Amino acid sequence: MKNFKFITITILSLFLATSCSDDDDNITIPVPVNEEELITTVNVTLTPNGGGTAITFQMQDLDGDGPNNPVFTYPGGLTNAVLDAGVTYNGEIQLLNETEDPAEDITEEVEEEDDEHQFFYTASSSLDLTTEYANFDGDNNPLGTEFTVTTGAASTGTLTFTLRHEPTKPNTGLSDADGETDVEVAFSIEIQ
Repeated sequence: MKNFKFITITILSLFLATSCSDDDDNITIPVPVNEEELITTVNVTLTPNGGGTAITFQMQDLDGDGPNNPVFTYPGGLTNAVLDAGVTYNGEIQLLNETEDPAEDITEEVEEEDDEHQFFYTASSSLDLTTEYANFDGDNNPLGTEFTVTTGAASTGTLTFTLRHEPTKPNTGLSDADGETDVEVAFSIEIQ
C-alpha cells in the first residue's frame, strides 16, 4: 500500500509539473502608447503690446518626413518676419495637423497635457531679442504656447521654436529638458 501511495504521488507530481509549463514567462503585457500627433503646420502670431497690426508667419510641411521641404510663409511675401525695434510683442503658437479634414488643432491637446509639454525659444546670437513665457502648467512650470518677445536693436537672425514632449520639469532650458522633440522650427527674423 505504501508503494501504491508513493507511485500515485509521483505520477501526480509528474503530471502537474508537465501541465504547468513556464510558457507564461514569455508573455509580455502591452504598454499603453501615447502616440505622438502629426504636426504639419506651425503658425506664430505676434501682436504689439498695447495694440497694432499682428504679424503671422508659418511653417507648413504637409508630407512630414517626406521628400518635400517645409514651406515658410512670411507677411508681404518676404523671406523673413520683420519686427520693429524696441517693441514688446505678445505671441501665440498654433499647431495643426492639416492631413486631417478639417485640420486638427494640436495646440488644444498640448495645452490639455500641459504637464507633458514645453516650448523653448532659441534666438541666434546675432538677433537682439528676448523671450518670456506667458502661460504655465498646473505646477506653475512653463508651457509656452503663449509668450512675449521684446526686440532690441536692428539685427537679423533666427528664432527657433522647439516643442518637447515629456520634458524634465522644472528645467533651466533646452539643454537639460530631456524628453522627445515633437517639432522644431527656425524662423528668419529681421528687427528694424
